[in-house]
Amino acid sequence: MSTSPTSPTSNEKPDTAVKNPHDVHRQRSNMDARTRAIANANAKLSNPLSGIPYDRLMADVEIFAEERGLTHLLPELEKGALVAQDSTCYDRLDIFSAEDKRILKEEVTHKWRQTPMLYYMVVMSSLAAAVQGMDEAVINGAQILYPTQFGIGSSNNRDSWLVGLINSAPYLCCATISCWMTQPLNHYLGRKKTIFVTCMISFLTCIWSALTNSWWHLFIARFFLGFGIGPKSTTVPVYTAECSPAPIRGALVMMWQMWTAFGIALGDLIDLVFYFIPDAPGVTGLNWRLMLGSAGVPGLVVCLQILFAPESPRWLISKGRYEDAFNELCRLRFSHVQAARDLYYIHVLLEAENDMEGRNRMVEMFAIPRNRHAALASWVVMFGQQFCGINVIAYYSSNIFLACGFTQITALTSSFAFGTLNWLFALPAIFTIDTFGRRNLLLFTFPCMAICLLITGFSFWSTSETGRAAGVSIGIYLFAIFYSPGEGPVPFTYSAEAFPLYIRDVGMSFATATTWFWNFVLSITWPWLILAFGPQGAFGWYATWCCILWVLVLLLVRETKDKTLEELDQVFSVPLGTHAAYGLRQIPYGFKKFVLFQNPVPEQLYRVKTEAEVLNTGDDEKARRQEREDMEKANA
Repeated sequence: MSTSPTSPTSNEKPDTAVKNPHDVHRQRSNMDARTRAIANANAKLSNPLSGIPYDRLMADVEIFAEERGLTHLLPELEKGALVAQDSTCYDRLDIFSAEDKRILKEEVTHKWRQTPMLYYMVVMSSLAAAVQGMDEAVINGAQILYPTQFGIGSSNNRDSWLVGLINSAPYLCCATISCWMTQPLNHYLGRKKTIFVTCMISFLTCIWSALTNSWWHLFIARFFLGFGIGPKSTTVPVYTAECSPAPIRGALVMMWQMWTAFGIALGDLIDLVFYFIPDAPGVTGLNWRLMLGSAGVPGLVVCLQILFAPESPRWLISKGRYEDAFNELCRLRFSHVQAARDLYYIHVLLEAENDMEGRNRMVEMFAIPRNRHAALASWVVMFGQQFCGINVIAYYSSNIFLACGFTQITALTSSFAFGTLNWLFALPAIFTIDTFGRRNLLLFTFPCMAICLLITGFSFWSTSETGRAAGVSIGIYLFAIFYSPGEGPVPFTYSAEAFPLYIRDVGMSFATATTWFWNFVLSITWPWLILAFGPQGAFGWYATWCCILWVLVLLLVRETKDKTLEELDQVFSVPLGTHAAYGLRQIPYGFKKFVLFQNPVPEQLYRVKTEAEVLNTGDDEKARRQEREDMEKANA
């Protein structure tokens, strides 16, 4: 599961009152110099065209067209630059035709009315996400069959660790090697070729896994599968974001998580279907071999689809291929004005990003408090996505159902039901994540997931086989229902928002590597946990972590819903101790509101100074002067 850099989807402000004014961190002038420099960089990257006078903008466009050999597109580029600077200007300027105005207006009023090529790209990206889910899920059914054939099917310590090692092999590769290959692969090959290569690796390694005849051979094949999973998990959402128009970009990127969940359900269904395949002459274990091999087929389909898809316009522009980028944008948009707008805006944004070159972004991610707070919060939600226990069930649900007395067929059917619920309840997450907020969803769902895991684990103490099966099933299914709208979509969305624009790529690599590393730890240790502590202790272990993560979210994770880039700088500039104290004060507030049904006054920790307040206090010129000084200090 992965995602790409995205911005908050709206700028609405919560209607709250200030309870502790001396705890409020209100305006940029109160930030430290390095954080103010970041805020300035964010403002420049959020819209590099903001504030440029009309005559200068037109002169810049003309120079751009001459330098890039695009003078034949100058009228479209001029109109595009105006719309890029102000998306509503077409209503006020006669330069735009009636057809231009209609198309630009429908971008907002009918935002899902898009070109066939854009939806072709969406279908391809969704299938790539399903490939990701299938790669993760098919081992769930295969592992109840292959260990016996490979002589590692007993319940001793050695065999438990070996089964865990085989299951976790792709994620070991993702955390240590393949995720860190994403940037060079995308830099040299582009988005299309990177997707093609990684999907081809997925296809070949799945076939390779199906042909193995020893546990160590299967481990090697699955380790190399990680080279297909890691870079693909970051590249496909980035590719989707770079090809999509702004009004629907967030929703399309969110679909990565939804269709990954669909792939997990599809993988569980394939396990159930192929279970009934008998061995062929000279082939032992044909059923589990087909399970592992079938996961590569959708990857091959994506390889064929990507040949006809457009290349990322942003990548083409970064390579100086402006004419090719414009042609690809014309395939993705209805009009040349839209294509010219996006072409010029991407160009000036890349120019602004190039001004940030020469800075050590990895060091700044941890050295600057604003960035460090974002990295810590991102680490908490990414770590929580694994240690809430979801992939214990995704990878081992068949074994769990077998342990509570199910037959192999019933266990595979129950696993398919889990995968289906995980997918179905991921669908409304597109709306709930922006309705209730990222932090609130986590604070609500973590206690619920802990209760579900305790129900699952404690059900193994039941002396009634029917009661045990019912308790385990109810616990697992309810867990999927609570996970899907919370820890399912939140981590990648949150991480994409939390980091400043100029280090967002580095921050997302850090976040993605974090989730894959802990995925590996969880996958390799689960068989040993079951052996050492029994299902009661193993599920209790992850229930305890859900409680710990609730505390970590309360103290360390800041809300990013409905925040502009400037507001996010202020949110993450609040000192760690101040935010932790604010989190503790929310406990009695929540008790009064949700238990006693009172109406306490909510506390607002962050307040943005309005433009009127700045002008009335005479701080405007002072703030600008201080920003110039901050940039000089940051450069020094």
